[in-house]
Amino acid sequence: MERQLIISVGREFGSGGHVIAEELARRFELPLYDSNLLENVALEKNVAHEGLQKYDEKPKVKLFYRTVRGHSNSPHEHVANMQFDFLKREADAGKSFVIVGRCAETVLKGNAGLISIFVLGDKMAKRARIMEKYGITEDEARRMMEKEDLKRKSYHNSHCKGKWGDSRNYDLSINSSRLGIDKTIDMVEYYIRTRIEHEA
Repeated sequence: MERQLIISVGREFGSGGHVIAEELARRFELPLYDSNLLENVALEKNVAHEGLQKYDEKPKVKLFYRTVRGHSNSPHEHVANMQFDFLKREADAGKSFVIVGRCAETVLKGNAGLISIFVLGDKMAKRARIMEKYGITEDEARRMMEKEDLKRKSYHNSHCKGKWGDSRNYDLSINSSRLGIDKTIDMVEYYIRTRIEHEA
């Protein structure tokens, strides 16, 4: 693929955003960055990625850390910034990829190859999906969904001016509950291919 293409996928928990990102990566023949992004960062920094994982996509705890003259002692913030820097270097080098979360729609904003997607869903549909995937009760799924979405929202909003999930911050926001995962992937693929043709 000659034209650089970076597909950023933000997602609500239970919306199928990760599955959608995986399939988009397959259809466009692109590498996928998600939790494996830390492995690349760790390899680059020559550190154990297991030590970084507990801070991945988690907001810093302000009570325990502080910022002095623009420098933070929060490991959460250091891990986030290492990932942001890695993504910027990959983008600046002209590489194409799919990235899940990690504030990519903001971190890579201004890159001509970026197409940002946000996947949301109806609460009942998301709960049903979580129940099936994790084998848990409806009440457990509801609590899990609320916890994970709060974590993602807090992480995103602590690093970005734009609010997590606000449609104005993305090229396309789509409710995967309305068409189902497969048809949602088809629609997103059509949008991306149309954008590529339009901007060629």
